[in-house]
Amino acid sequence: MNNGTKKIGKLFGIGVGPGDSELLTLKALKILKEVDVICSPRASRDQDSTAFSIVFPLISDIVDDIDIISPVFPMKEDEKELESYWDEASNLIALKLDEGLNVAFITLGDPSIYSTFAYIHKRLKNSYEIEMIPGITSFTSCASNINEILVEKDEILIVVPKVDEKFEDFLINGDSIVLMKPSRNMKSIDKIKDKINAEVYTVKNSSKENQEIIKGFSSDKSYFMTSILKLKK
Repeated sequence: MNNGTKKIGKLFGIGVGPGDSELLTLKALKILKEVDVICSPRASRDQDSTAFSIVFPLISDIVDDIDIISPVFPMKEDEKELESYWDEASNLIALKLDEGLNVAFITLGDPSIYSTFAYIHKRLKNSYEIEMIPGITSFTSCASNINEILVEKDEILIVVPKVDEKFEDFLINGDSIVLMKPSRNMKSIDKIKDKINAEVYTVKNSSKENQEIIKGFSSDKSYFMTSILKLKK
């Protein structure tokens, strides 16, 4: 019986992992095959979506039946400029949800950790039903790549997005440090290298065919790179 209430769609924030399609969870794949719309962000209008390239091999047989939208999330530092892109993407998704369509926003790694989905979640969480599906993070993937345990027992793991004045405290108080996107932190790292007593590994393109493991830090400017520091006490 139709009581006249308008149906509103549900938004799923789906972590698709670090790069290998086989690392996508069964739940994520199930939802991707059931939703009406997939939102696959891309870095620019002339670039394909990295997140979509991960899921495509698993949904290629039904992709023609799914509405795919690809808003731009540029890699820029100017937050005021970025706000307009985040607003535009949120409005586009909201239009689909208001039509009663379920939307899956796919994001690299895990949606709760430094993800593009965070900007959408912040804008829509008070107006729509949202469910997040966890994904394998870049740093847990990297730990597997180098065959190392990140932490055990009561050890402390610190995840660092930017090297600043707090970093030296982390070297004292942490046991393992994950340095996200080290290429943008190398100038700061170079200044304090003599204070870092750690076994360092850097993984580029984790879990992908062109994966590269580097002992120590790397001067490579790749965006898809993570460093792991196993601190020596």
